[in-house]
Amino acid sequence: MNYEILWAFSLATAALAIFPGPDNIFVLTLSIVHGKKYGLATTAGLISGCLVHTTLLAFGVSAIISLNPMLFYTIKLFGALYLFFLAFRVMRSDARLDLEMNGRPKKTLWQLYRQGFIMNVLNPKVTIFFLAFFPGFLFSDYLSTTLQFYILGFLFMIISFTIFALIALLAGSISGYLQTHRGAPVFLKWLQVLVFAGIGLYLLLSYK
Repeated sequence: MNYEILWAFSLATAALAIFPGPDNIFVLTLSIVHGKKYGLATTAGLISGCLVHTTLLAFGVSAIISLNPMLFYTIKLFGALYLFFLAFRVMRSDARLDLEMNGRPKKTLWQLYRQGFIMNVLNPKVTIFFLAFFPGFLFSDYLSTTLQFYILGFLFMIISFTIFALIALLAGSISGYLQTHRGAPVFLKWLQVLVFAGIGLYLLLSYK
């Protein structure tokens, strides 16, 4: 097992979870407006949905590897190009963060969990992202690729849940910081560009 690859995967996952995106901004605004427990319920739903995408990836890509290793390397190349595309899209996007959520009614914790789960599972961009991100971080020549994808998936879920939960718990402080430091969204935007481009470059360099 190559623990350096697992460490790199963990750092990349943490960076992606921290930077502003639709999911963590939704958790942040929900926590600000309705309270921390509502943000945590949504977080639990969002992260649970990742298990579905991990399962699709584990069995689908593992089958591809067993049938055609060259096709697997093509998937890794696609992953690098997709991450470069994400970096370009973030670069072209507006750096402002909308933290307003006025007028949205409260829901029960179960409804928020279910909403987060459905939001994640029905988002094809998550499946595409997993397909682009995970194959470049297979870490063992002895473990089955299916098991490795599940290990990466659970690692991704644990790290993402921890960071999203912290965002929910510290919602007020984070919101106050972003509102008083106007340059923070711009800094985070360009840091996110570097992370996407960096992971894409890693996948290219790991391509054999």
